[in-house]
Amino acid sequence: MLVGIVSDTHDDLAAVEATVSLFDRLDVDAVVHCGDFVAPFSVTPFDVGVDFYAVRGNNDGEWAVQSSVESFGTYLGEAGTVSFETEDEANGDGDAAAEIDTVDVAVTHGTSGVVVDALVGCGEYDYVLHGHTHAHGVDEWDGTVRVNPGGLPIPVDGADDIFRAATLDTAAPVGSDAVTHHEIGR
Repeated sequence: MLVGIVSDTHDDLAAVEATVSLFDRLDVDAVVHCGDFVAPFSVTPFDVGVDFYAVRGNNDGEWAVQSSVESFGTYLGEAGTVSFETEDEANGDGDAAAEIDTVDVAVTHGTSGVVVDALVGCGEYDYVLHGHTHAHGVDEWDGTVRVNPGGLPIPVDGADDIFRAATLDTAAPVGSDAVTHHEIGR
C-alpha cells in the first residue's frame, strides 16, 4: 500500500492541486494530511476517491474544515491513529500465499514537540506523522519512524525552501527507507 503524506498547505491551491496530481500519478491508496489546511476550500481538492485522513492544525481556524474532511474522509481531531493493512506475498516456504500485516501510524500536527516525542518514544507505533515545522525529515528511534513531509516555504529558520510531500510504502520493512520525500512543483 502506498500512502501519501502532506502537511501545511495553508490555502495554497496551486500546491494542493500539484500534490493531488503527484499522488494520482503515484497511484496512492490513501492520503494523510497532517494539518493546516486553513480553510475548507483547501480540503475539497483531496476528494479524489482514495482513503483520506486528516488532523487539525494550529491554523485550521474554521471549524468547517472538520465537516469538509468528514464529507469524504476521516477527521482525526487534534491527533489520531490509523492502521494500514499491507500484504506480504512471500510466506517463507515459496508458496504465493498473502499474509496480512498492519502498519500502525499516529498522526498529529506537531505543534507540541513534546507530544510528537512522546508518540515516537512510547513504542506503540511504526510511524508518527506530523507537520508544523515546514521542514521535511525522517528519522528512526527504537523501531519507530518519525516523518515530517514538509510544508510550504516560510521565512523561519530551518523551514524548507521548496514545498514537499512524502509517500510511505507500507509493503517495505518498517524504517526510514520506506519513506520518500517529493519536491512539489507549483
